[in-house]
Amino acid sequence: MSNSKIDFLYLNEEDMIAAGVKDMKGCIEAMEEMFRLMKVGNYRMGGANGNSHGCMVVFPESSPFPEMPVDGPDRRFMAMPAYLGGKFDMAGMKWYGSNCANKEKGLPRSVLMLTLNDKDTGAPVAYMSANILSAYRTGAVPGVGYKYFAKEDAETVAMIGPGVMSKTALAAIMAVRPGIKTVKVKGRGKASLENFIAHVKQEYPQVTVYAVDTMEEAVRDSDIVSAGTSTPTGDPNKYPYIKEEWIKPGAIISSTAALRFDDDFIINRARTITDNIKLYEAWEEEMKPNAYNVIPIPAVRVMDLIAEGKMTADQVDDLGDVLMGKIPVHRKEDEIIIYSIGGMPVEDVAWGTVVYRNAVKKGIGTKLNLWNTPAMM
Repeated sequence: MSNSKIDFLYLNEEDMIAAGVKDMKGCIEAMEEMFRLMKVGNYRMGGANGNSHGCMVVFPESSPFPEMPVDGPDRRFMAMPAYLGGKFDMAGMKWYGSNCANKEKGLPRSVLMLTLNDKDTGAPVAYMSANILSAYRTGAVPGVGYKYFAKEDAETVAMIGPGVMSKTALAAIMAVRPGIKTVKVKGRGKASLENFIAHVKQEYPQVTVYAVDTMEEAVRDSDIVSAGTSTPTGDPNKYPYIKEEWIKPGAIISSTAALRFDDDFIINRARTITDNIKLYEAWEEEMKPNAYNVIPIPAVRVMDLIAEGKMTADQVDDLGDVLMGKIPVHRKEDEIIIYSIGGMPVEDVAWGTVVYRNAVKKGIGTKLNLWNTPAMM
């Protein structure tokens, strides 16, 4: 009889940092390899279509049960399972609870953990703190887009939202376009803007960074625009808006959050690129009609327009097809690219696997025992 003992590695946040979770260059490389594996189909996510973002638990507006949570901004629990093949060859799931009221307790809005599992037995391999991991993979995914689509001589960046995700998106920009000279940041709160500016000055002292008051000021003359601000969903007219005339020819605009453009621009002149077109097809299937009212990412609006017969599927390019050489990096000179990023659990599994293996090599983390022999068989 084979050994039935199961141990797994626990990695707290300090362990994750020691194991290299903040290696943005390595994270971008991992995401690039992940996209190639996805394009050939060597992955699975949840749902019948194998491309679901995850399964979410939301709460009612009111409840007869006094102990039950009620709805509030970003209040939810979510499970995000995936398998990724190739050199990763790992299954896993990110699990998190989210509540904007956490900030009043000195906690981040979301508290995240990642479990990695043996693909055959399902036994846990690692259980790790995932807030920084998730933030870095969220920055690295647009980073792959910046690497391929941003102008080689890009100098000016606009960051829409001064939060954690903008910090990691900027880290990705600096990793692939180190010649950046100017960073403009648009935000709502003075404290968060000051925090972001101080961060940039410390991490990138060669860069000039300053706050702007309007979206137009941020977008005009910027080679790269990164949008990562949280916005209530439901009414697209309230999503952050970018007017076509503000956008510099040849710019790339990445969006991990709510963003809105005029439909005429999207349909007739912008180039839409997705991180995984099947994810957006899954959202359109799950959230129809008007999926954009629920998922405020620009490519979701594109899927709504396709469903309405106003666009065709061949007007959307998928990043994986570019990486595999199936379509050109640029279709025309000075095209404006709107790159939508939906966030997928395969990203967490990819980067989590790399960090876990680094930890094993370096002897980082705490070994925990699940059982020596299972009590019930």
